[in-house]
Amino acid sequence: MRGRLPGLDLLRGVAVALVLLNHAHPFFGGAGVVGVTMFFALSGYLITGVLVRDIYLTGGVRLAVFYRNRALRLIPALLLFLLGYVVVEGVFNHLGERGLVPQSVAVALTYTTNIPGIPNGSGSLYHLWTLATEEQFYVLWPLVLLFGFRRVGLRRVVGLVAAGVVMMCVLTLKLTEPDVARVYALPSSWWLTIMIGSVAYLGREELARLLPTTAGRRRALQLVVLAAIGVVAAIPGLAHSSLMYLLIAPGVALGTAVLITYASHWDTLPSRLLRPLLHLGTISYAAYLWNAAIMRWLEPIGGLLASVLVVTLTLAAATASWWLVERPVQRLRARLDRRQPALQR
Repeated sequence: MRGRLPGLDLLRGVAVALVLLNHAHPFFGGAGVVGVTMFFALSGYLITGVLVRDIYLTGGVRLAVFYRNRALRLIPALLLFLLGYVVVEGVFNHLGERGLVPQSVAVALTYTTNIPGIPNGSGSLYHLWTLATEEQFYVLWPLVLLFGFRRVGLRRVVGLVAAGVVMMCVLTLKLTEPDVARVYALPSSWWLTIMIGSVAYLGREELARLLPTTAGRRRALQLVVLAAIGVVAAIPGLAHSSLMYLLIAPGVALGTAVLITYASHWDTLPSRLLRPLLHLGTISYAAYLWNAAIMRWLEPIGGLLASVLVVTLTLAAATASWWLVERPVQRLRARLDRRQPALQR
């Protein structure tokens, strides 16, 4: 298995750039939702690939190794971010919310930010609901795949789970009408987008046959998908519409699956002009962790200056996280993965 794929890092860069745009300027009202959806689809594709390779190699899923690698990927950068949060809001009490620090850290570390009834703590950590949504999905998904391969057939079990996820989403929307924005952080609202990425991996050969193969048509389709994503990113108030959860987010996930199908085969970028997005994709996880909190901490400044400072400090913090924490831990994980080659990613 190859190491990092430049095409997928580029898509990560596009996704996190949309999140940064959403936090930097109100014009990009739907950009954050679109970026998060792209992340979910990418995650589903990549993690399903890890699990399926392990099933084919060993006949099962080595859950201890899988969750070890998930922890090594996610926890170090999260701990560094939480340390920064404790300093800003605990030590300096920047927002006057020092009393929320213990609860906020506990919710972040247990991936329960998106659970109804559990106090979220500081608003500076609310964006961690996306991490909670993913990790809760990956508690169940390895077992679903294994059951499908061994027992009832993969297509059947995945179809049943997808139908169940859609039904849960519809039910929560009905229960919260007319204030459907209350379902925004619920896992049932987003698991379908992760599943679309997962199914894109499972059916990657079939999907590749359905898509155009000539260079001109491939390029045209990718530009159409990117243009559609850009249009959706400029639509405000998406979280308040049922269409967001039942149609728009799944549509963005499908578009992302199309882009993944092409980009996953790139050994190099098609243009040097895309390198900044590639670098942004490399540090995308830490950029996502820091951006919303930094925006909240600098909110009193307001105006263009605040937007520039938020982006600058986000990139600085994410770059520091990459070099100080994530890259060294990646090397450790690579040494461990050499003993478990099926789980390299």
